[in-house]
Amino acid sequence: MTPYYEDDACTIYHGDCREIIPQLAQVDAIMADPPYYNVLNEVWDRQWKTPAEFLAWLGECADQWRDVLAPNGSLYCFASPAQAARVEVMLADKFQILNSIRWVKPDSILNRAEVASLRSFLSPWEACIFAEQFGADGSALMGSGYDAACSELHAGVFEPMRAYLVGERDAAGWTSRQVDNALGTAGMAGHYFGASQWSLPTEPHYLKMREAFNGGDGQHLRREYEDLRREYEDLRREYEDLRREYEDLRRPFNLERFTSDVWEYDSAPQGSKRTHPAAKPEPMLRRMIEASTKTGAIILDPFMGSGTTLRAAKDLGRKAIGIELDRKYCDIAVKRLAQEVLDFSTISQHPAA
Repeated sequence: MTPYYEDDACTIYHGDCREIIPQLAQVDAIMADPPYYNVLNEVWDRQWKTPAEFLAWLGECADQWRDVLAPNGSLYCFASPAQAARVEVMLADKFQILNSIRWVKPDSILNRAEVASLRSFLSPWEACIFAEQFGADGSALMGSGYDAACSELHAGVFEPMRAYLVGERDAAGWTSRQVDNALGTAGMAGHYFGASQWSLPTEPHYLKMREAFNGGDGQHLRREYEDLRREYEDLRREYEDLRREYEDLRRPFNLERFTSDVWEYDSAPQGSKRTHPAAKPEPMLRRMIEASTKTGAIILDPFMGSGTTLRAAKDLGRKAIGIELDRKYCDIAVKRLAQEVLDFSTISQHPAA
């Protein structure tokens, strides 16, 4: 498989994504803008006789996305208002759906419609389904294993200290309930002796347990608290290092602003031979890339068009793979990638609605 174009940041393949994706290595994110089905007067958007045929084709593509997407990767898939629900249901069989984003366009036909001629409400938006792999950790996917792994890690690192406290308690013939009664607390003994959510006792509680366990003989909890505290701090640093390793395995999701799943962006400029008729606004793609990938991540755009995703990825320090069936747009994308890094500080974008 020979690339149509390749540089340090981007690779372009000319051809059918269904033939090319199976030959790719794992990617960190997929940003797919497939045909919408009978929306544009283009051959590629009207090649299916029924919605069912269109969804079957898109489902075949989605199966390949699932195979190539990293376990902690993110998928964004655009859809028309007419097909958004069907596309989301189809994708839900293959991915964990996180959001159905609505991209609202202030410059849409809504501002030009003749109200008297309407027979239904207008849809000045497009959908973008945001999803992750089944089993990935995320706020919308409970029981992924991340919390359990952290709990096991926490218990493993601090186990020697917990075992010391449990051994002293048992040797003194006390129960956790009796400890709570002696301390005047409700449930703190569970943290001091239990493997789940273990914590080091406070110094007053430690000294009070020592007094209670000993009953005057001085045989239990003989280690000085300051010694325990220093050991705890050393172990805590080890735990934090390991916890960060777990964090690095999670699906990236970084938000500085715009937390809603309703977005407002003007449409991409049209009317140029250098612009794909279904191009998405670059500021919106940048937002998606920044939210769901880290620097150096690999992003796949299986319907590249004129290369907007690749251009944004390159400017943001990511790597990107684009696949496009029309050679004309491959050439346009190559020219865009040859430009210097673009400055987006002056590009207009709207806050979430």
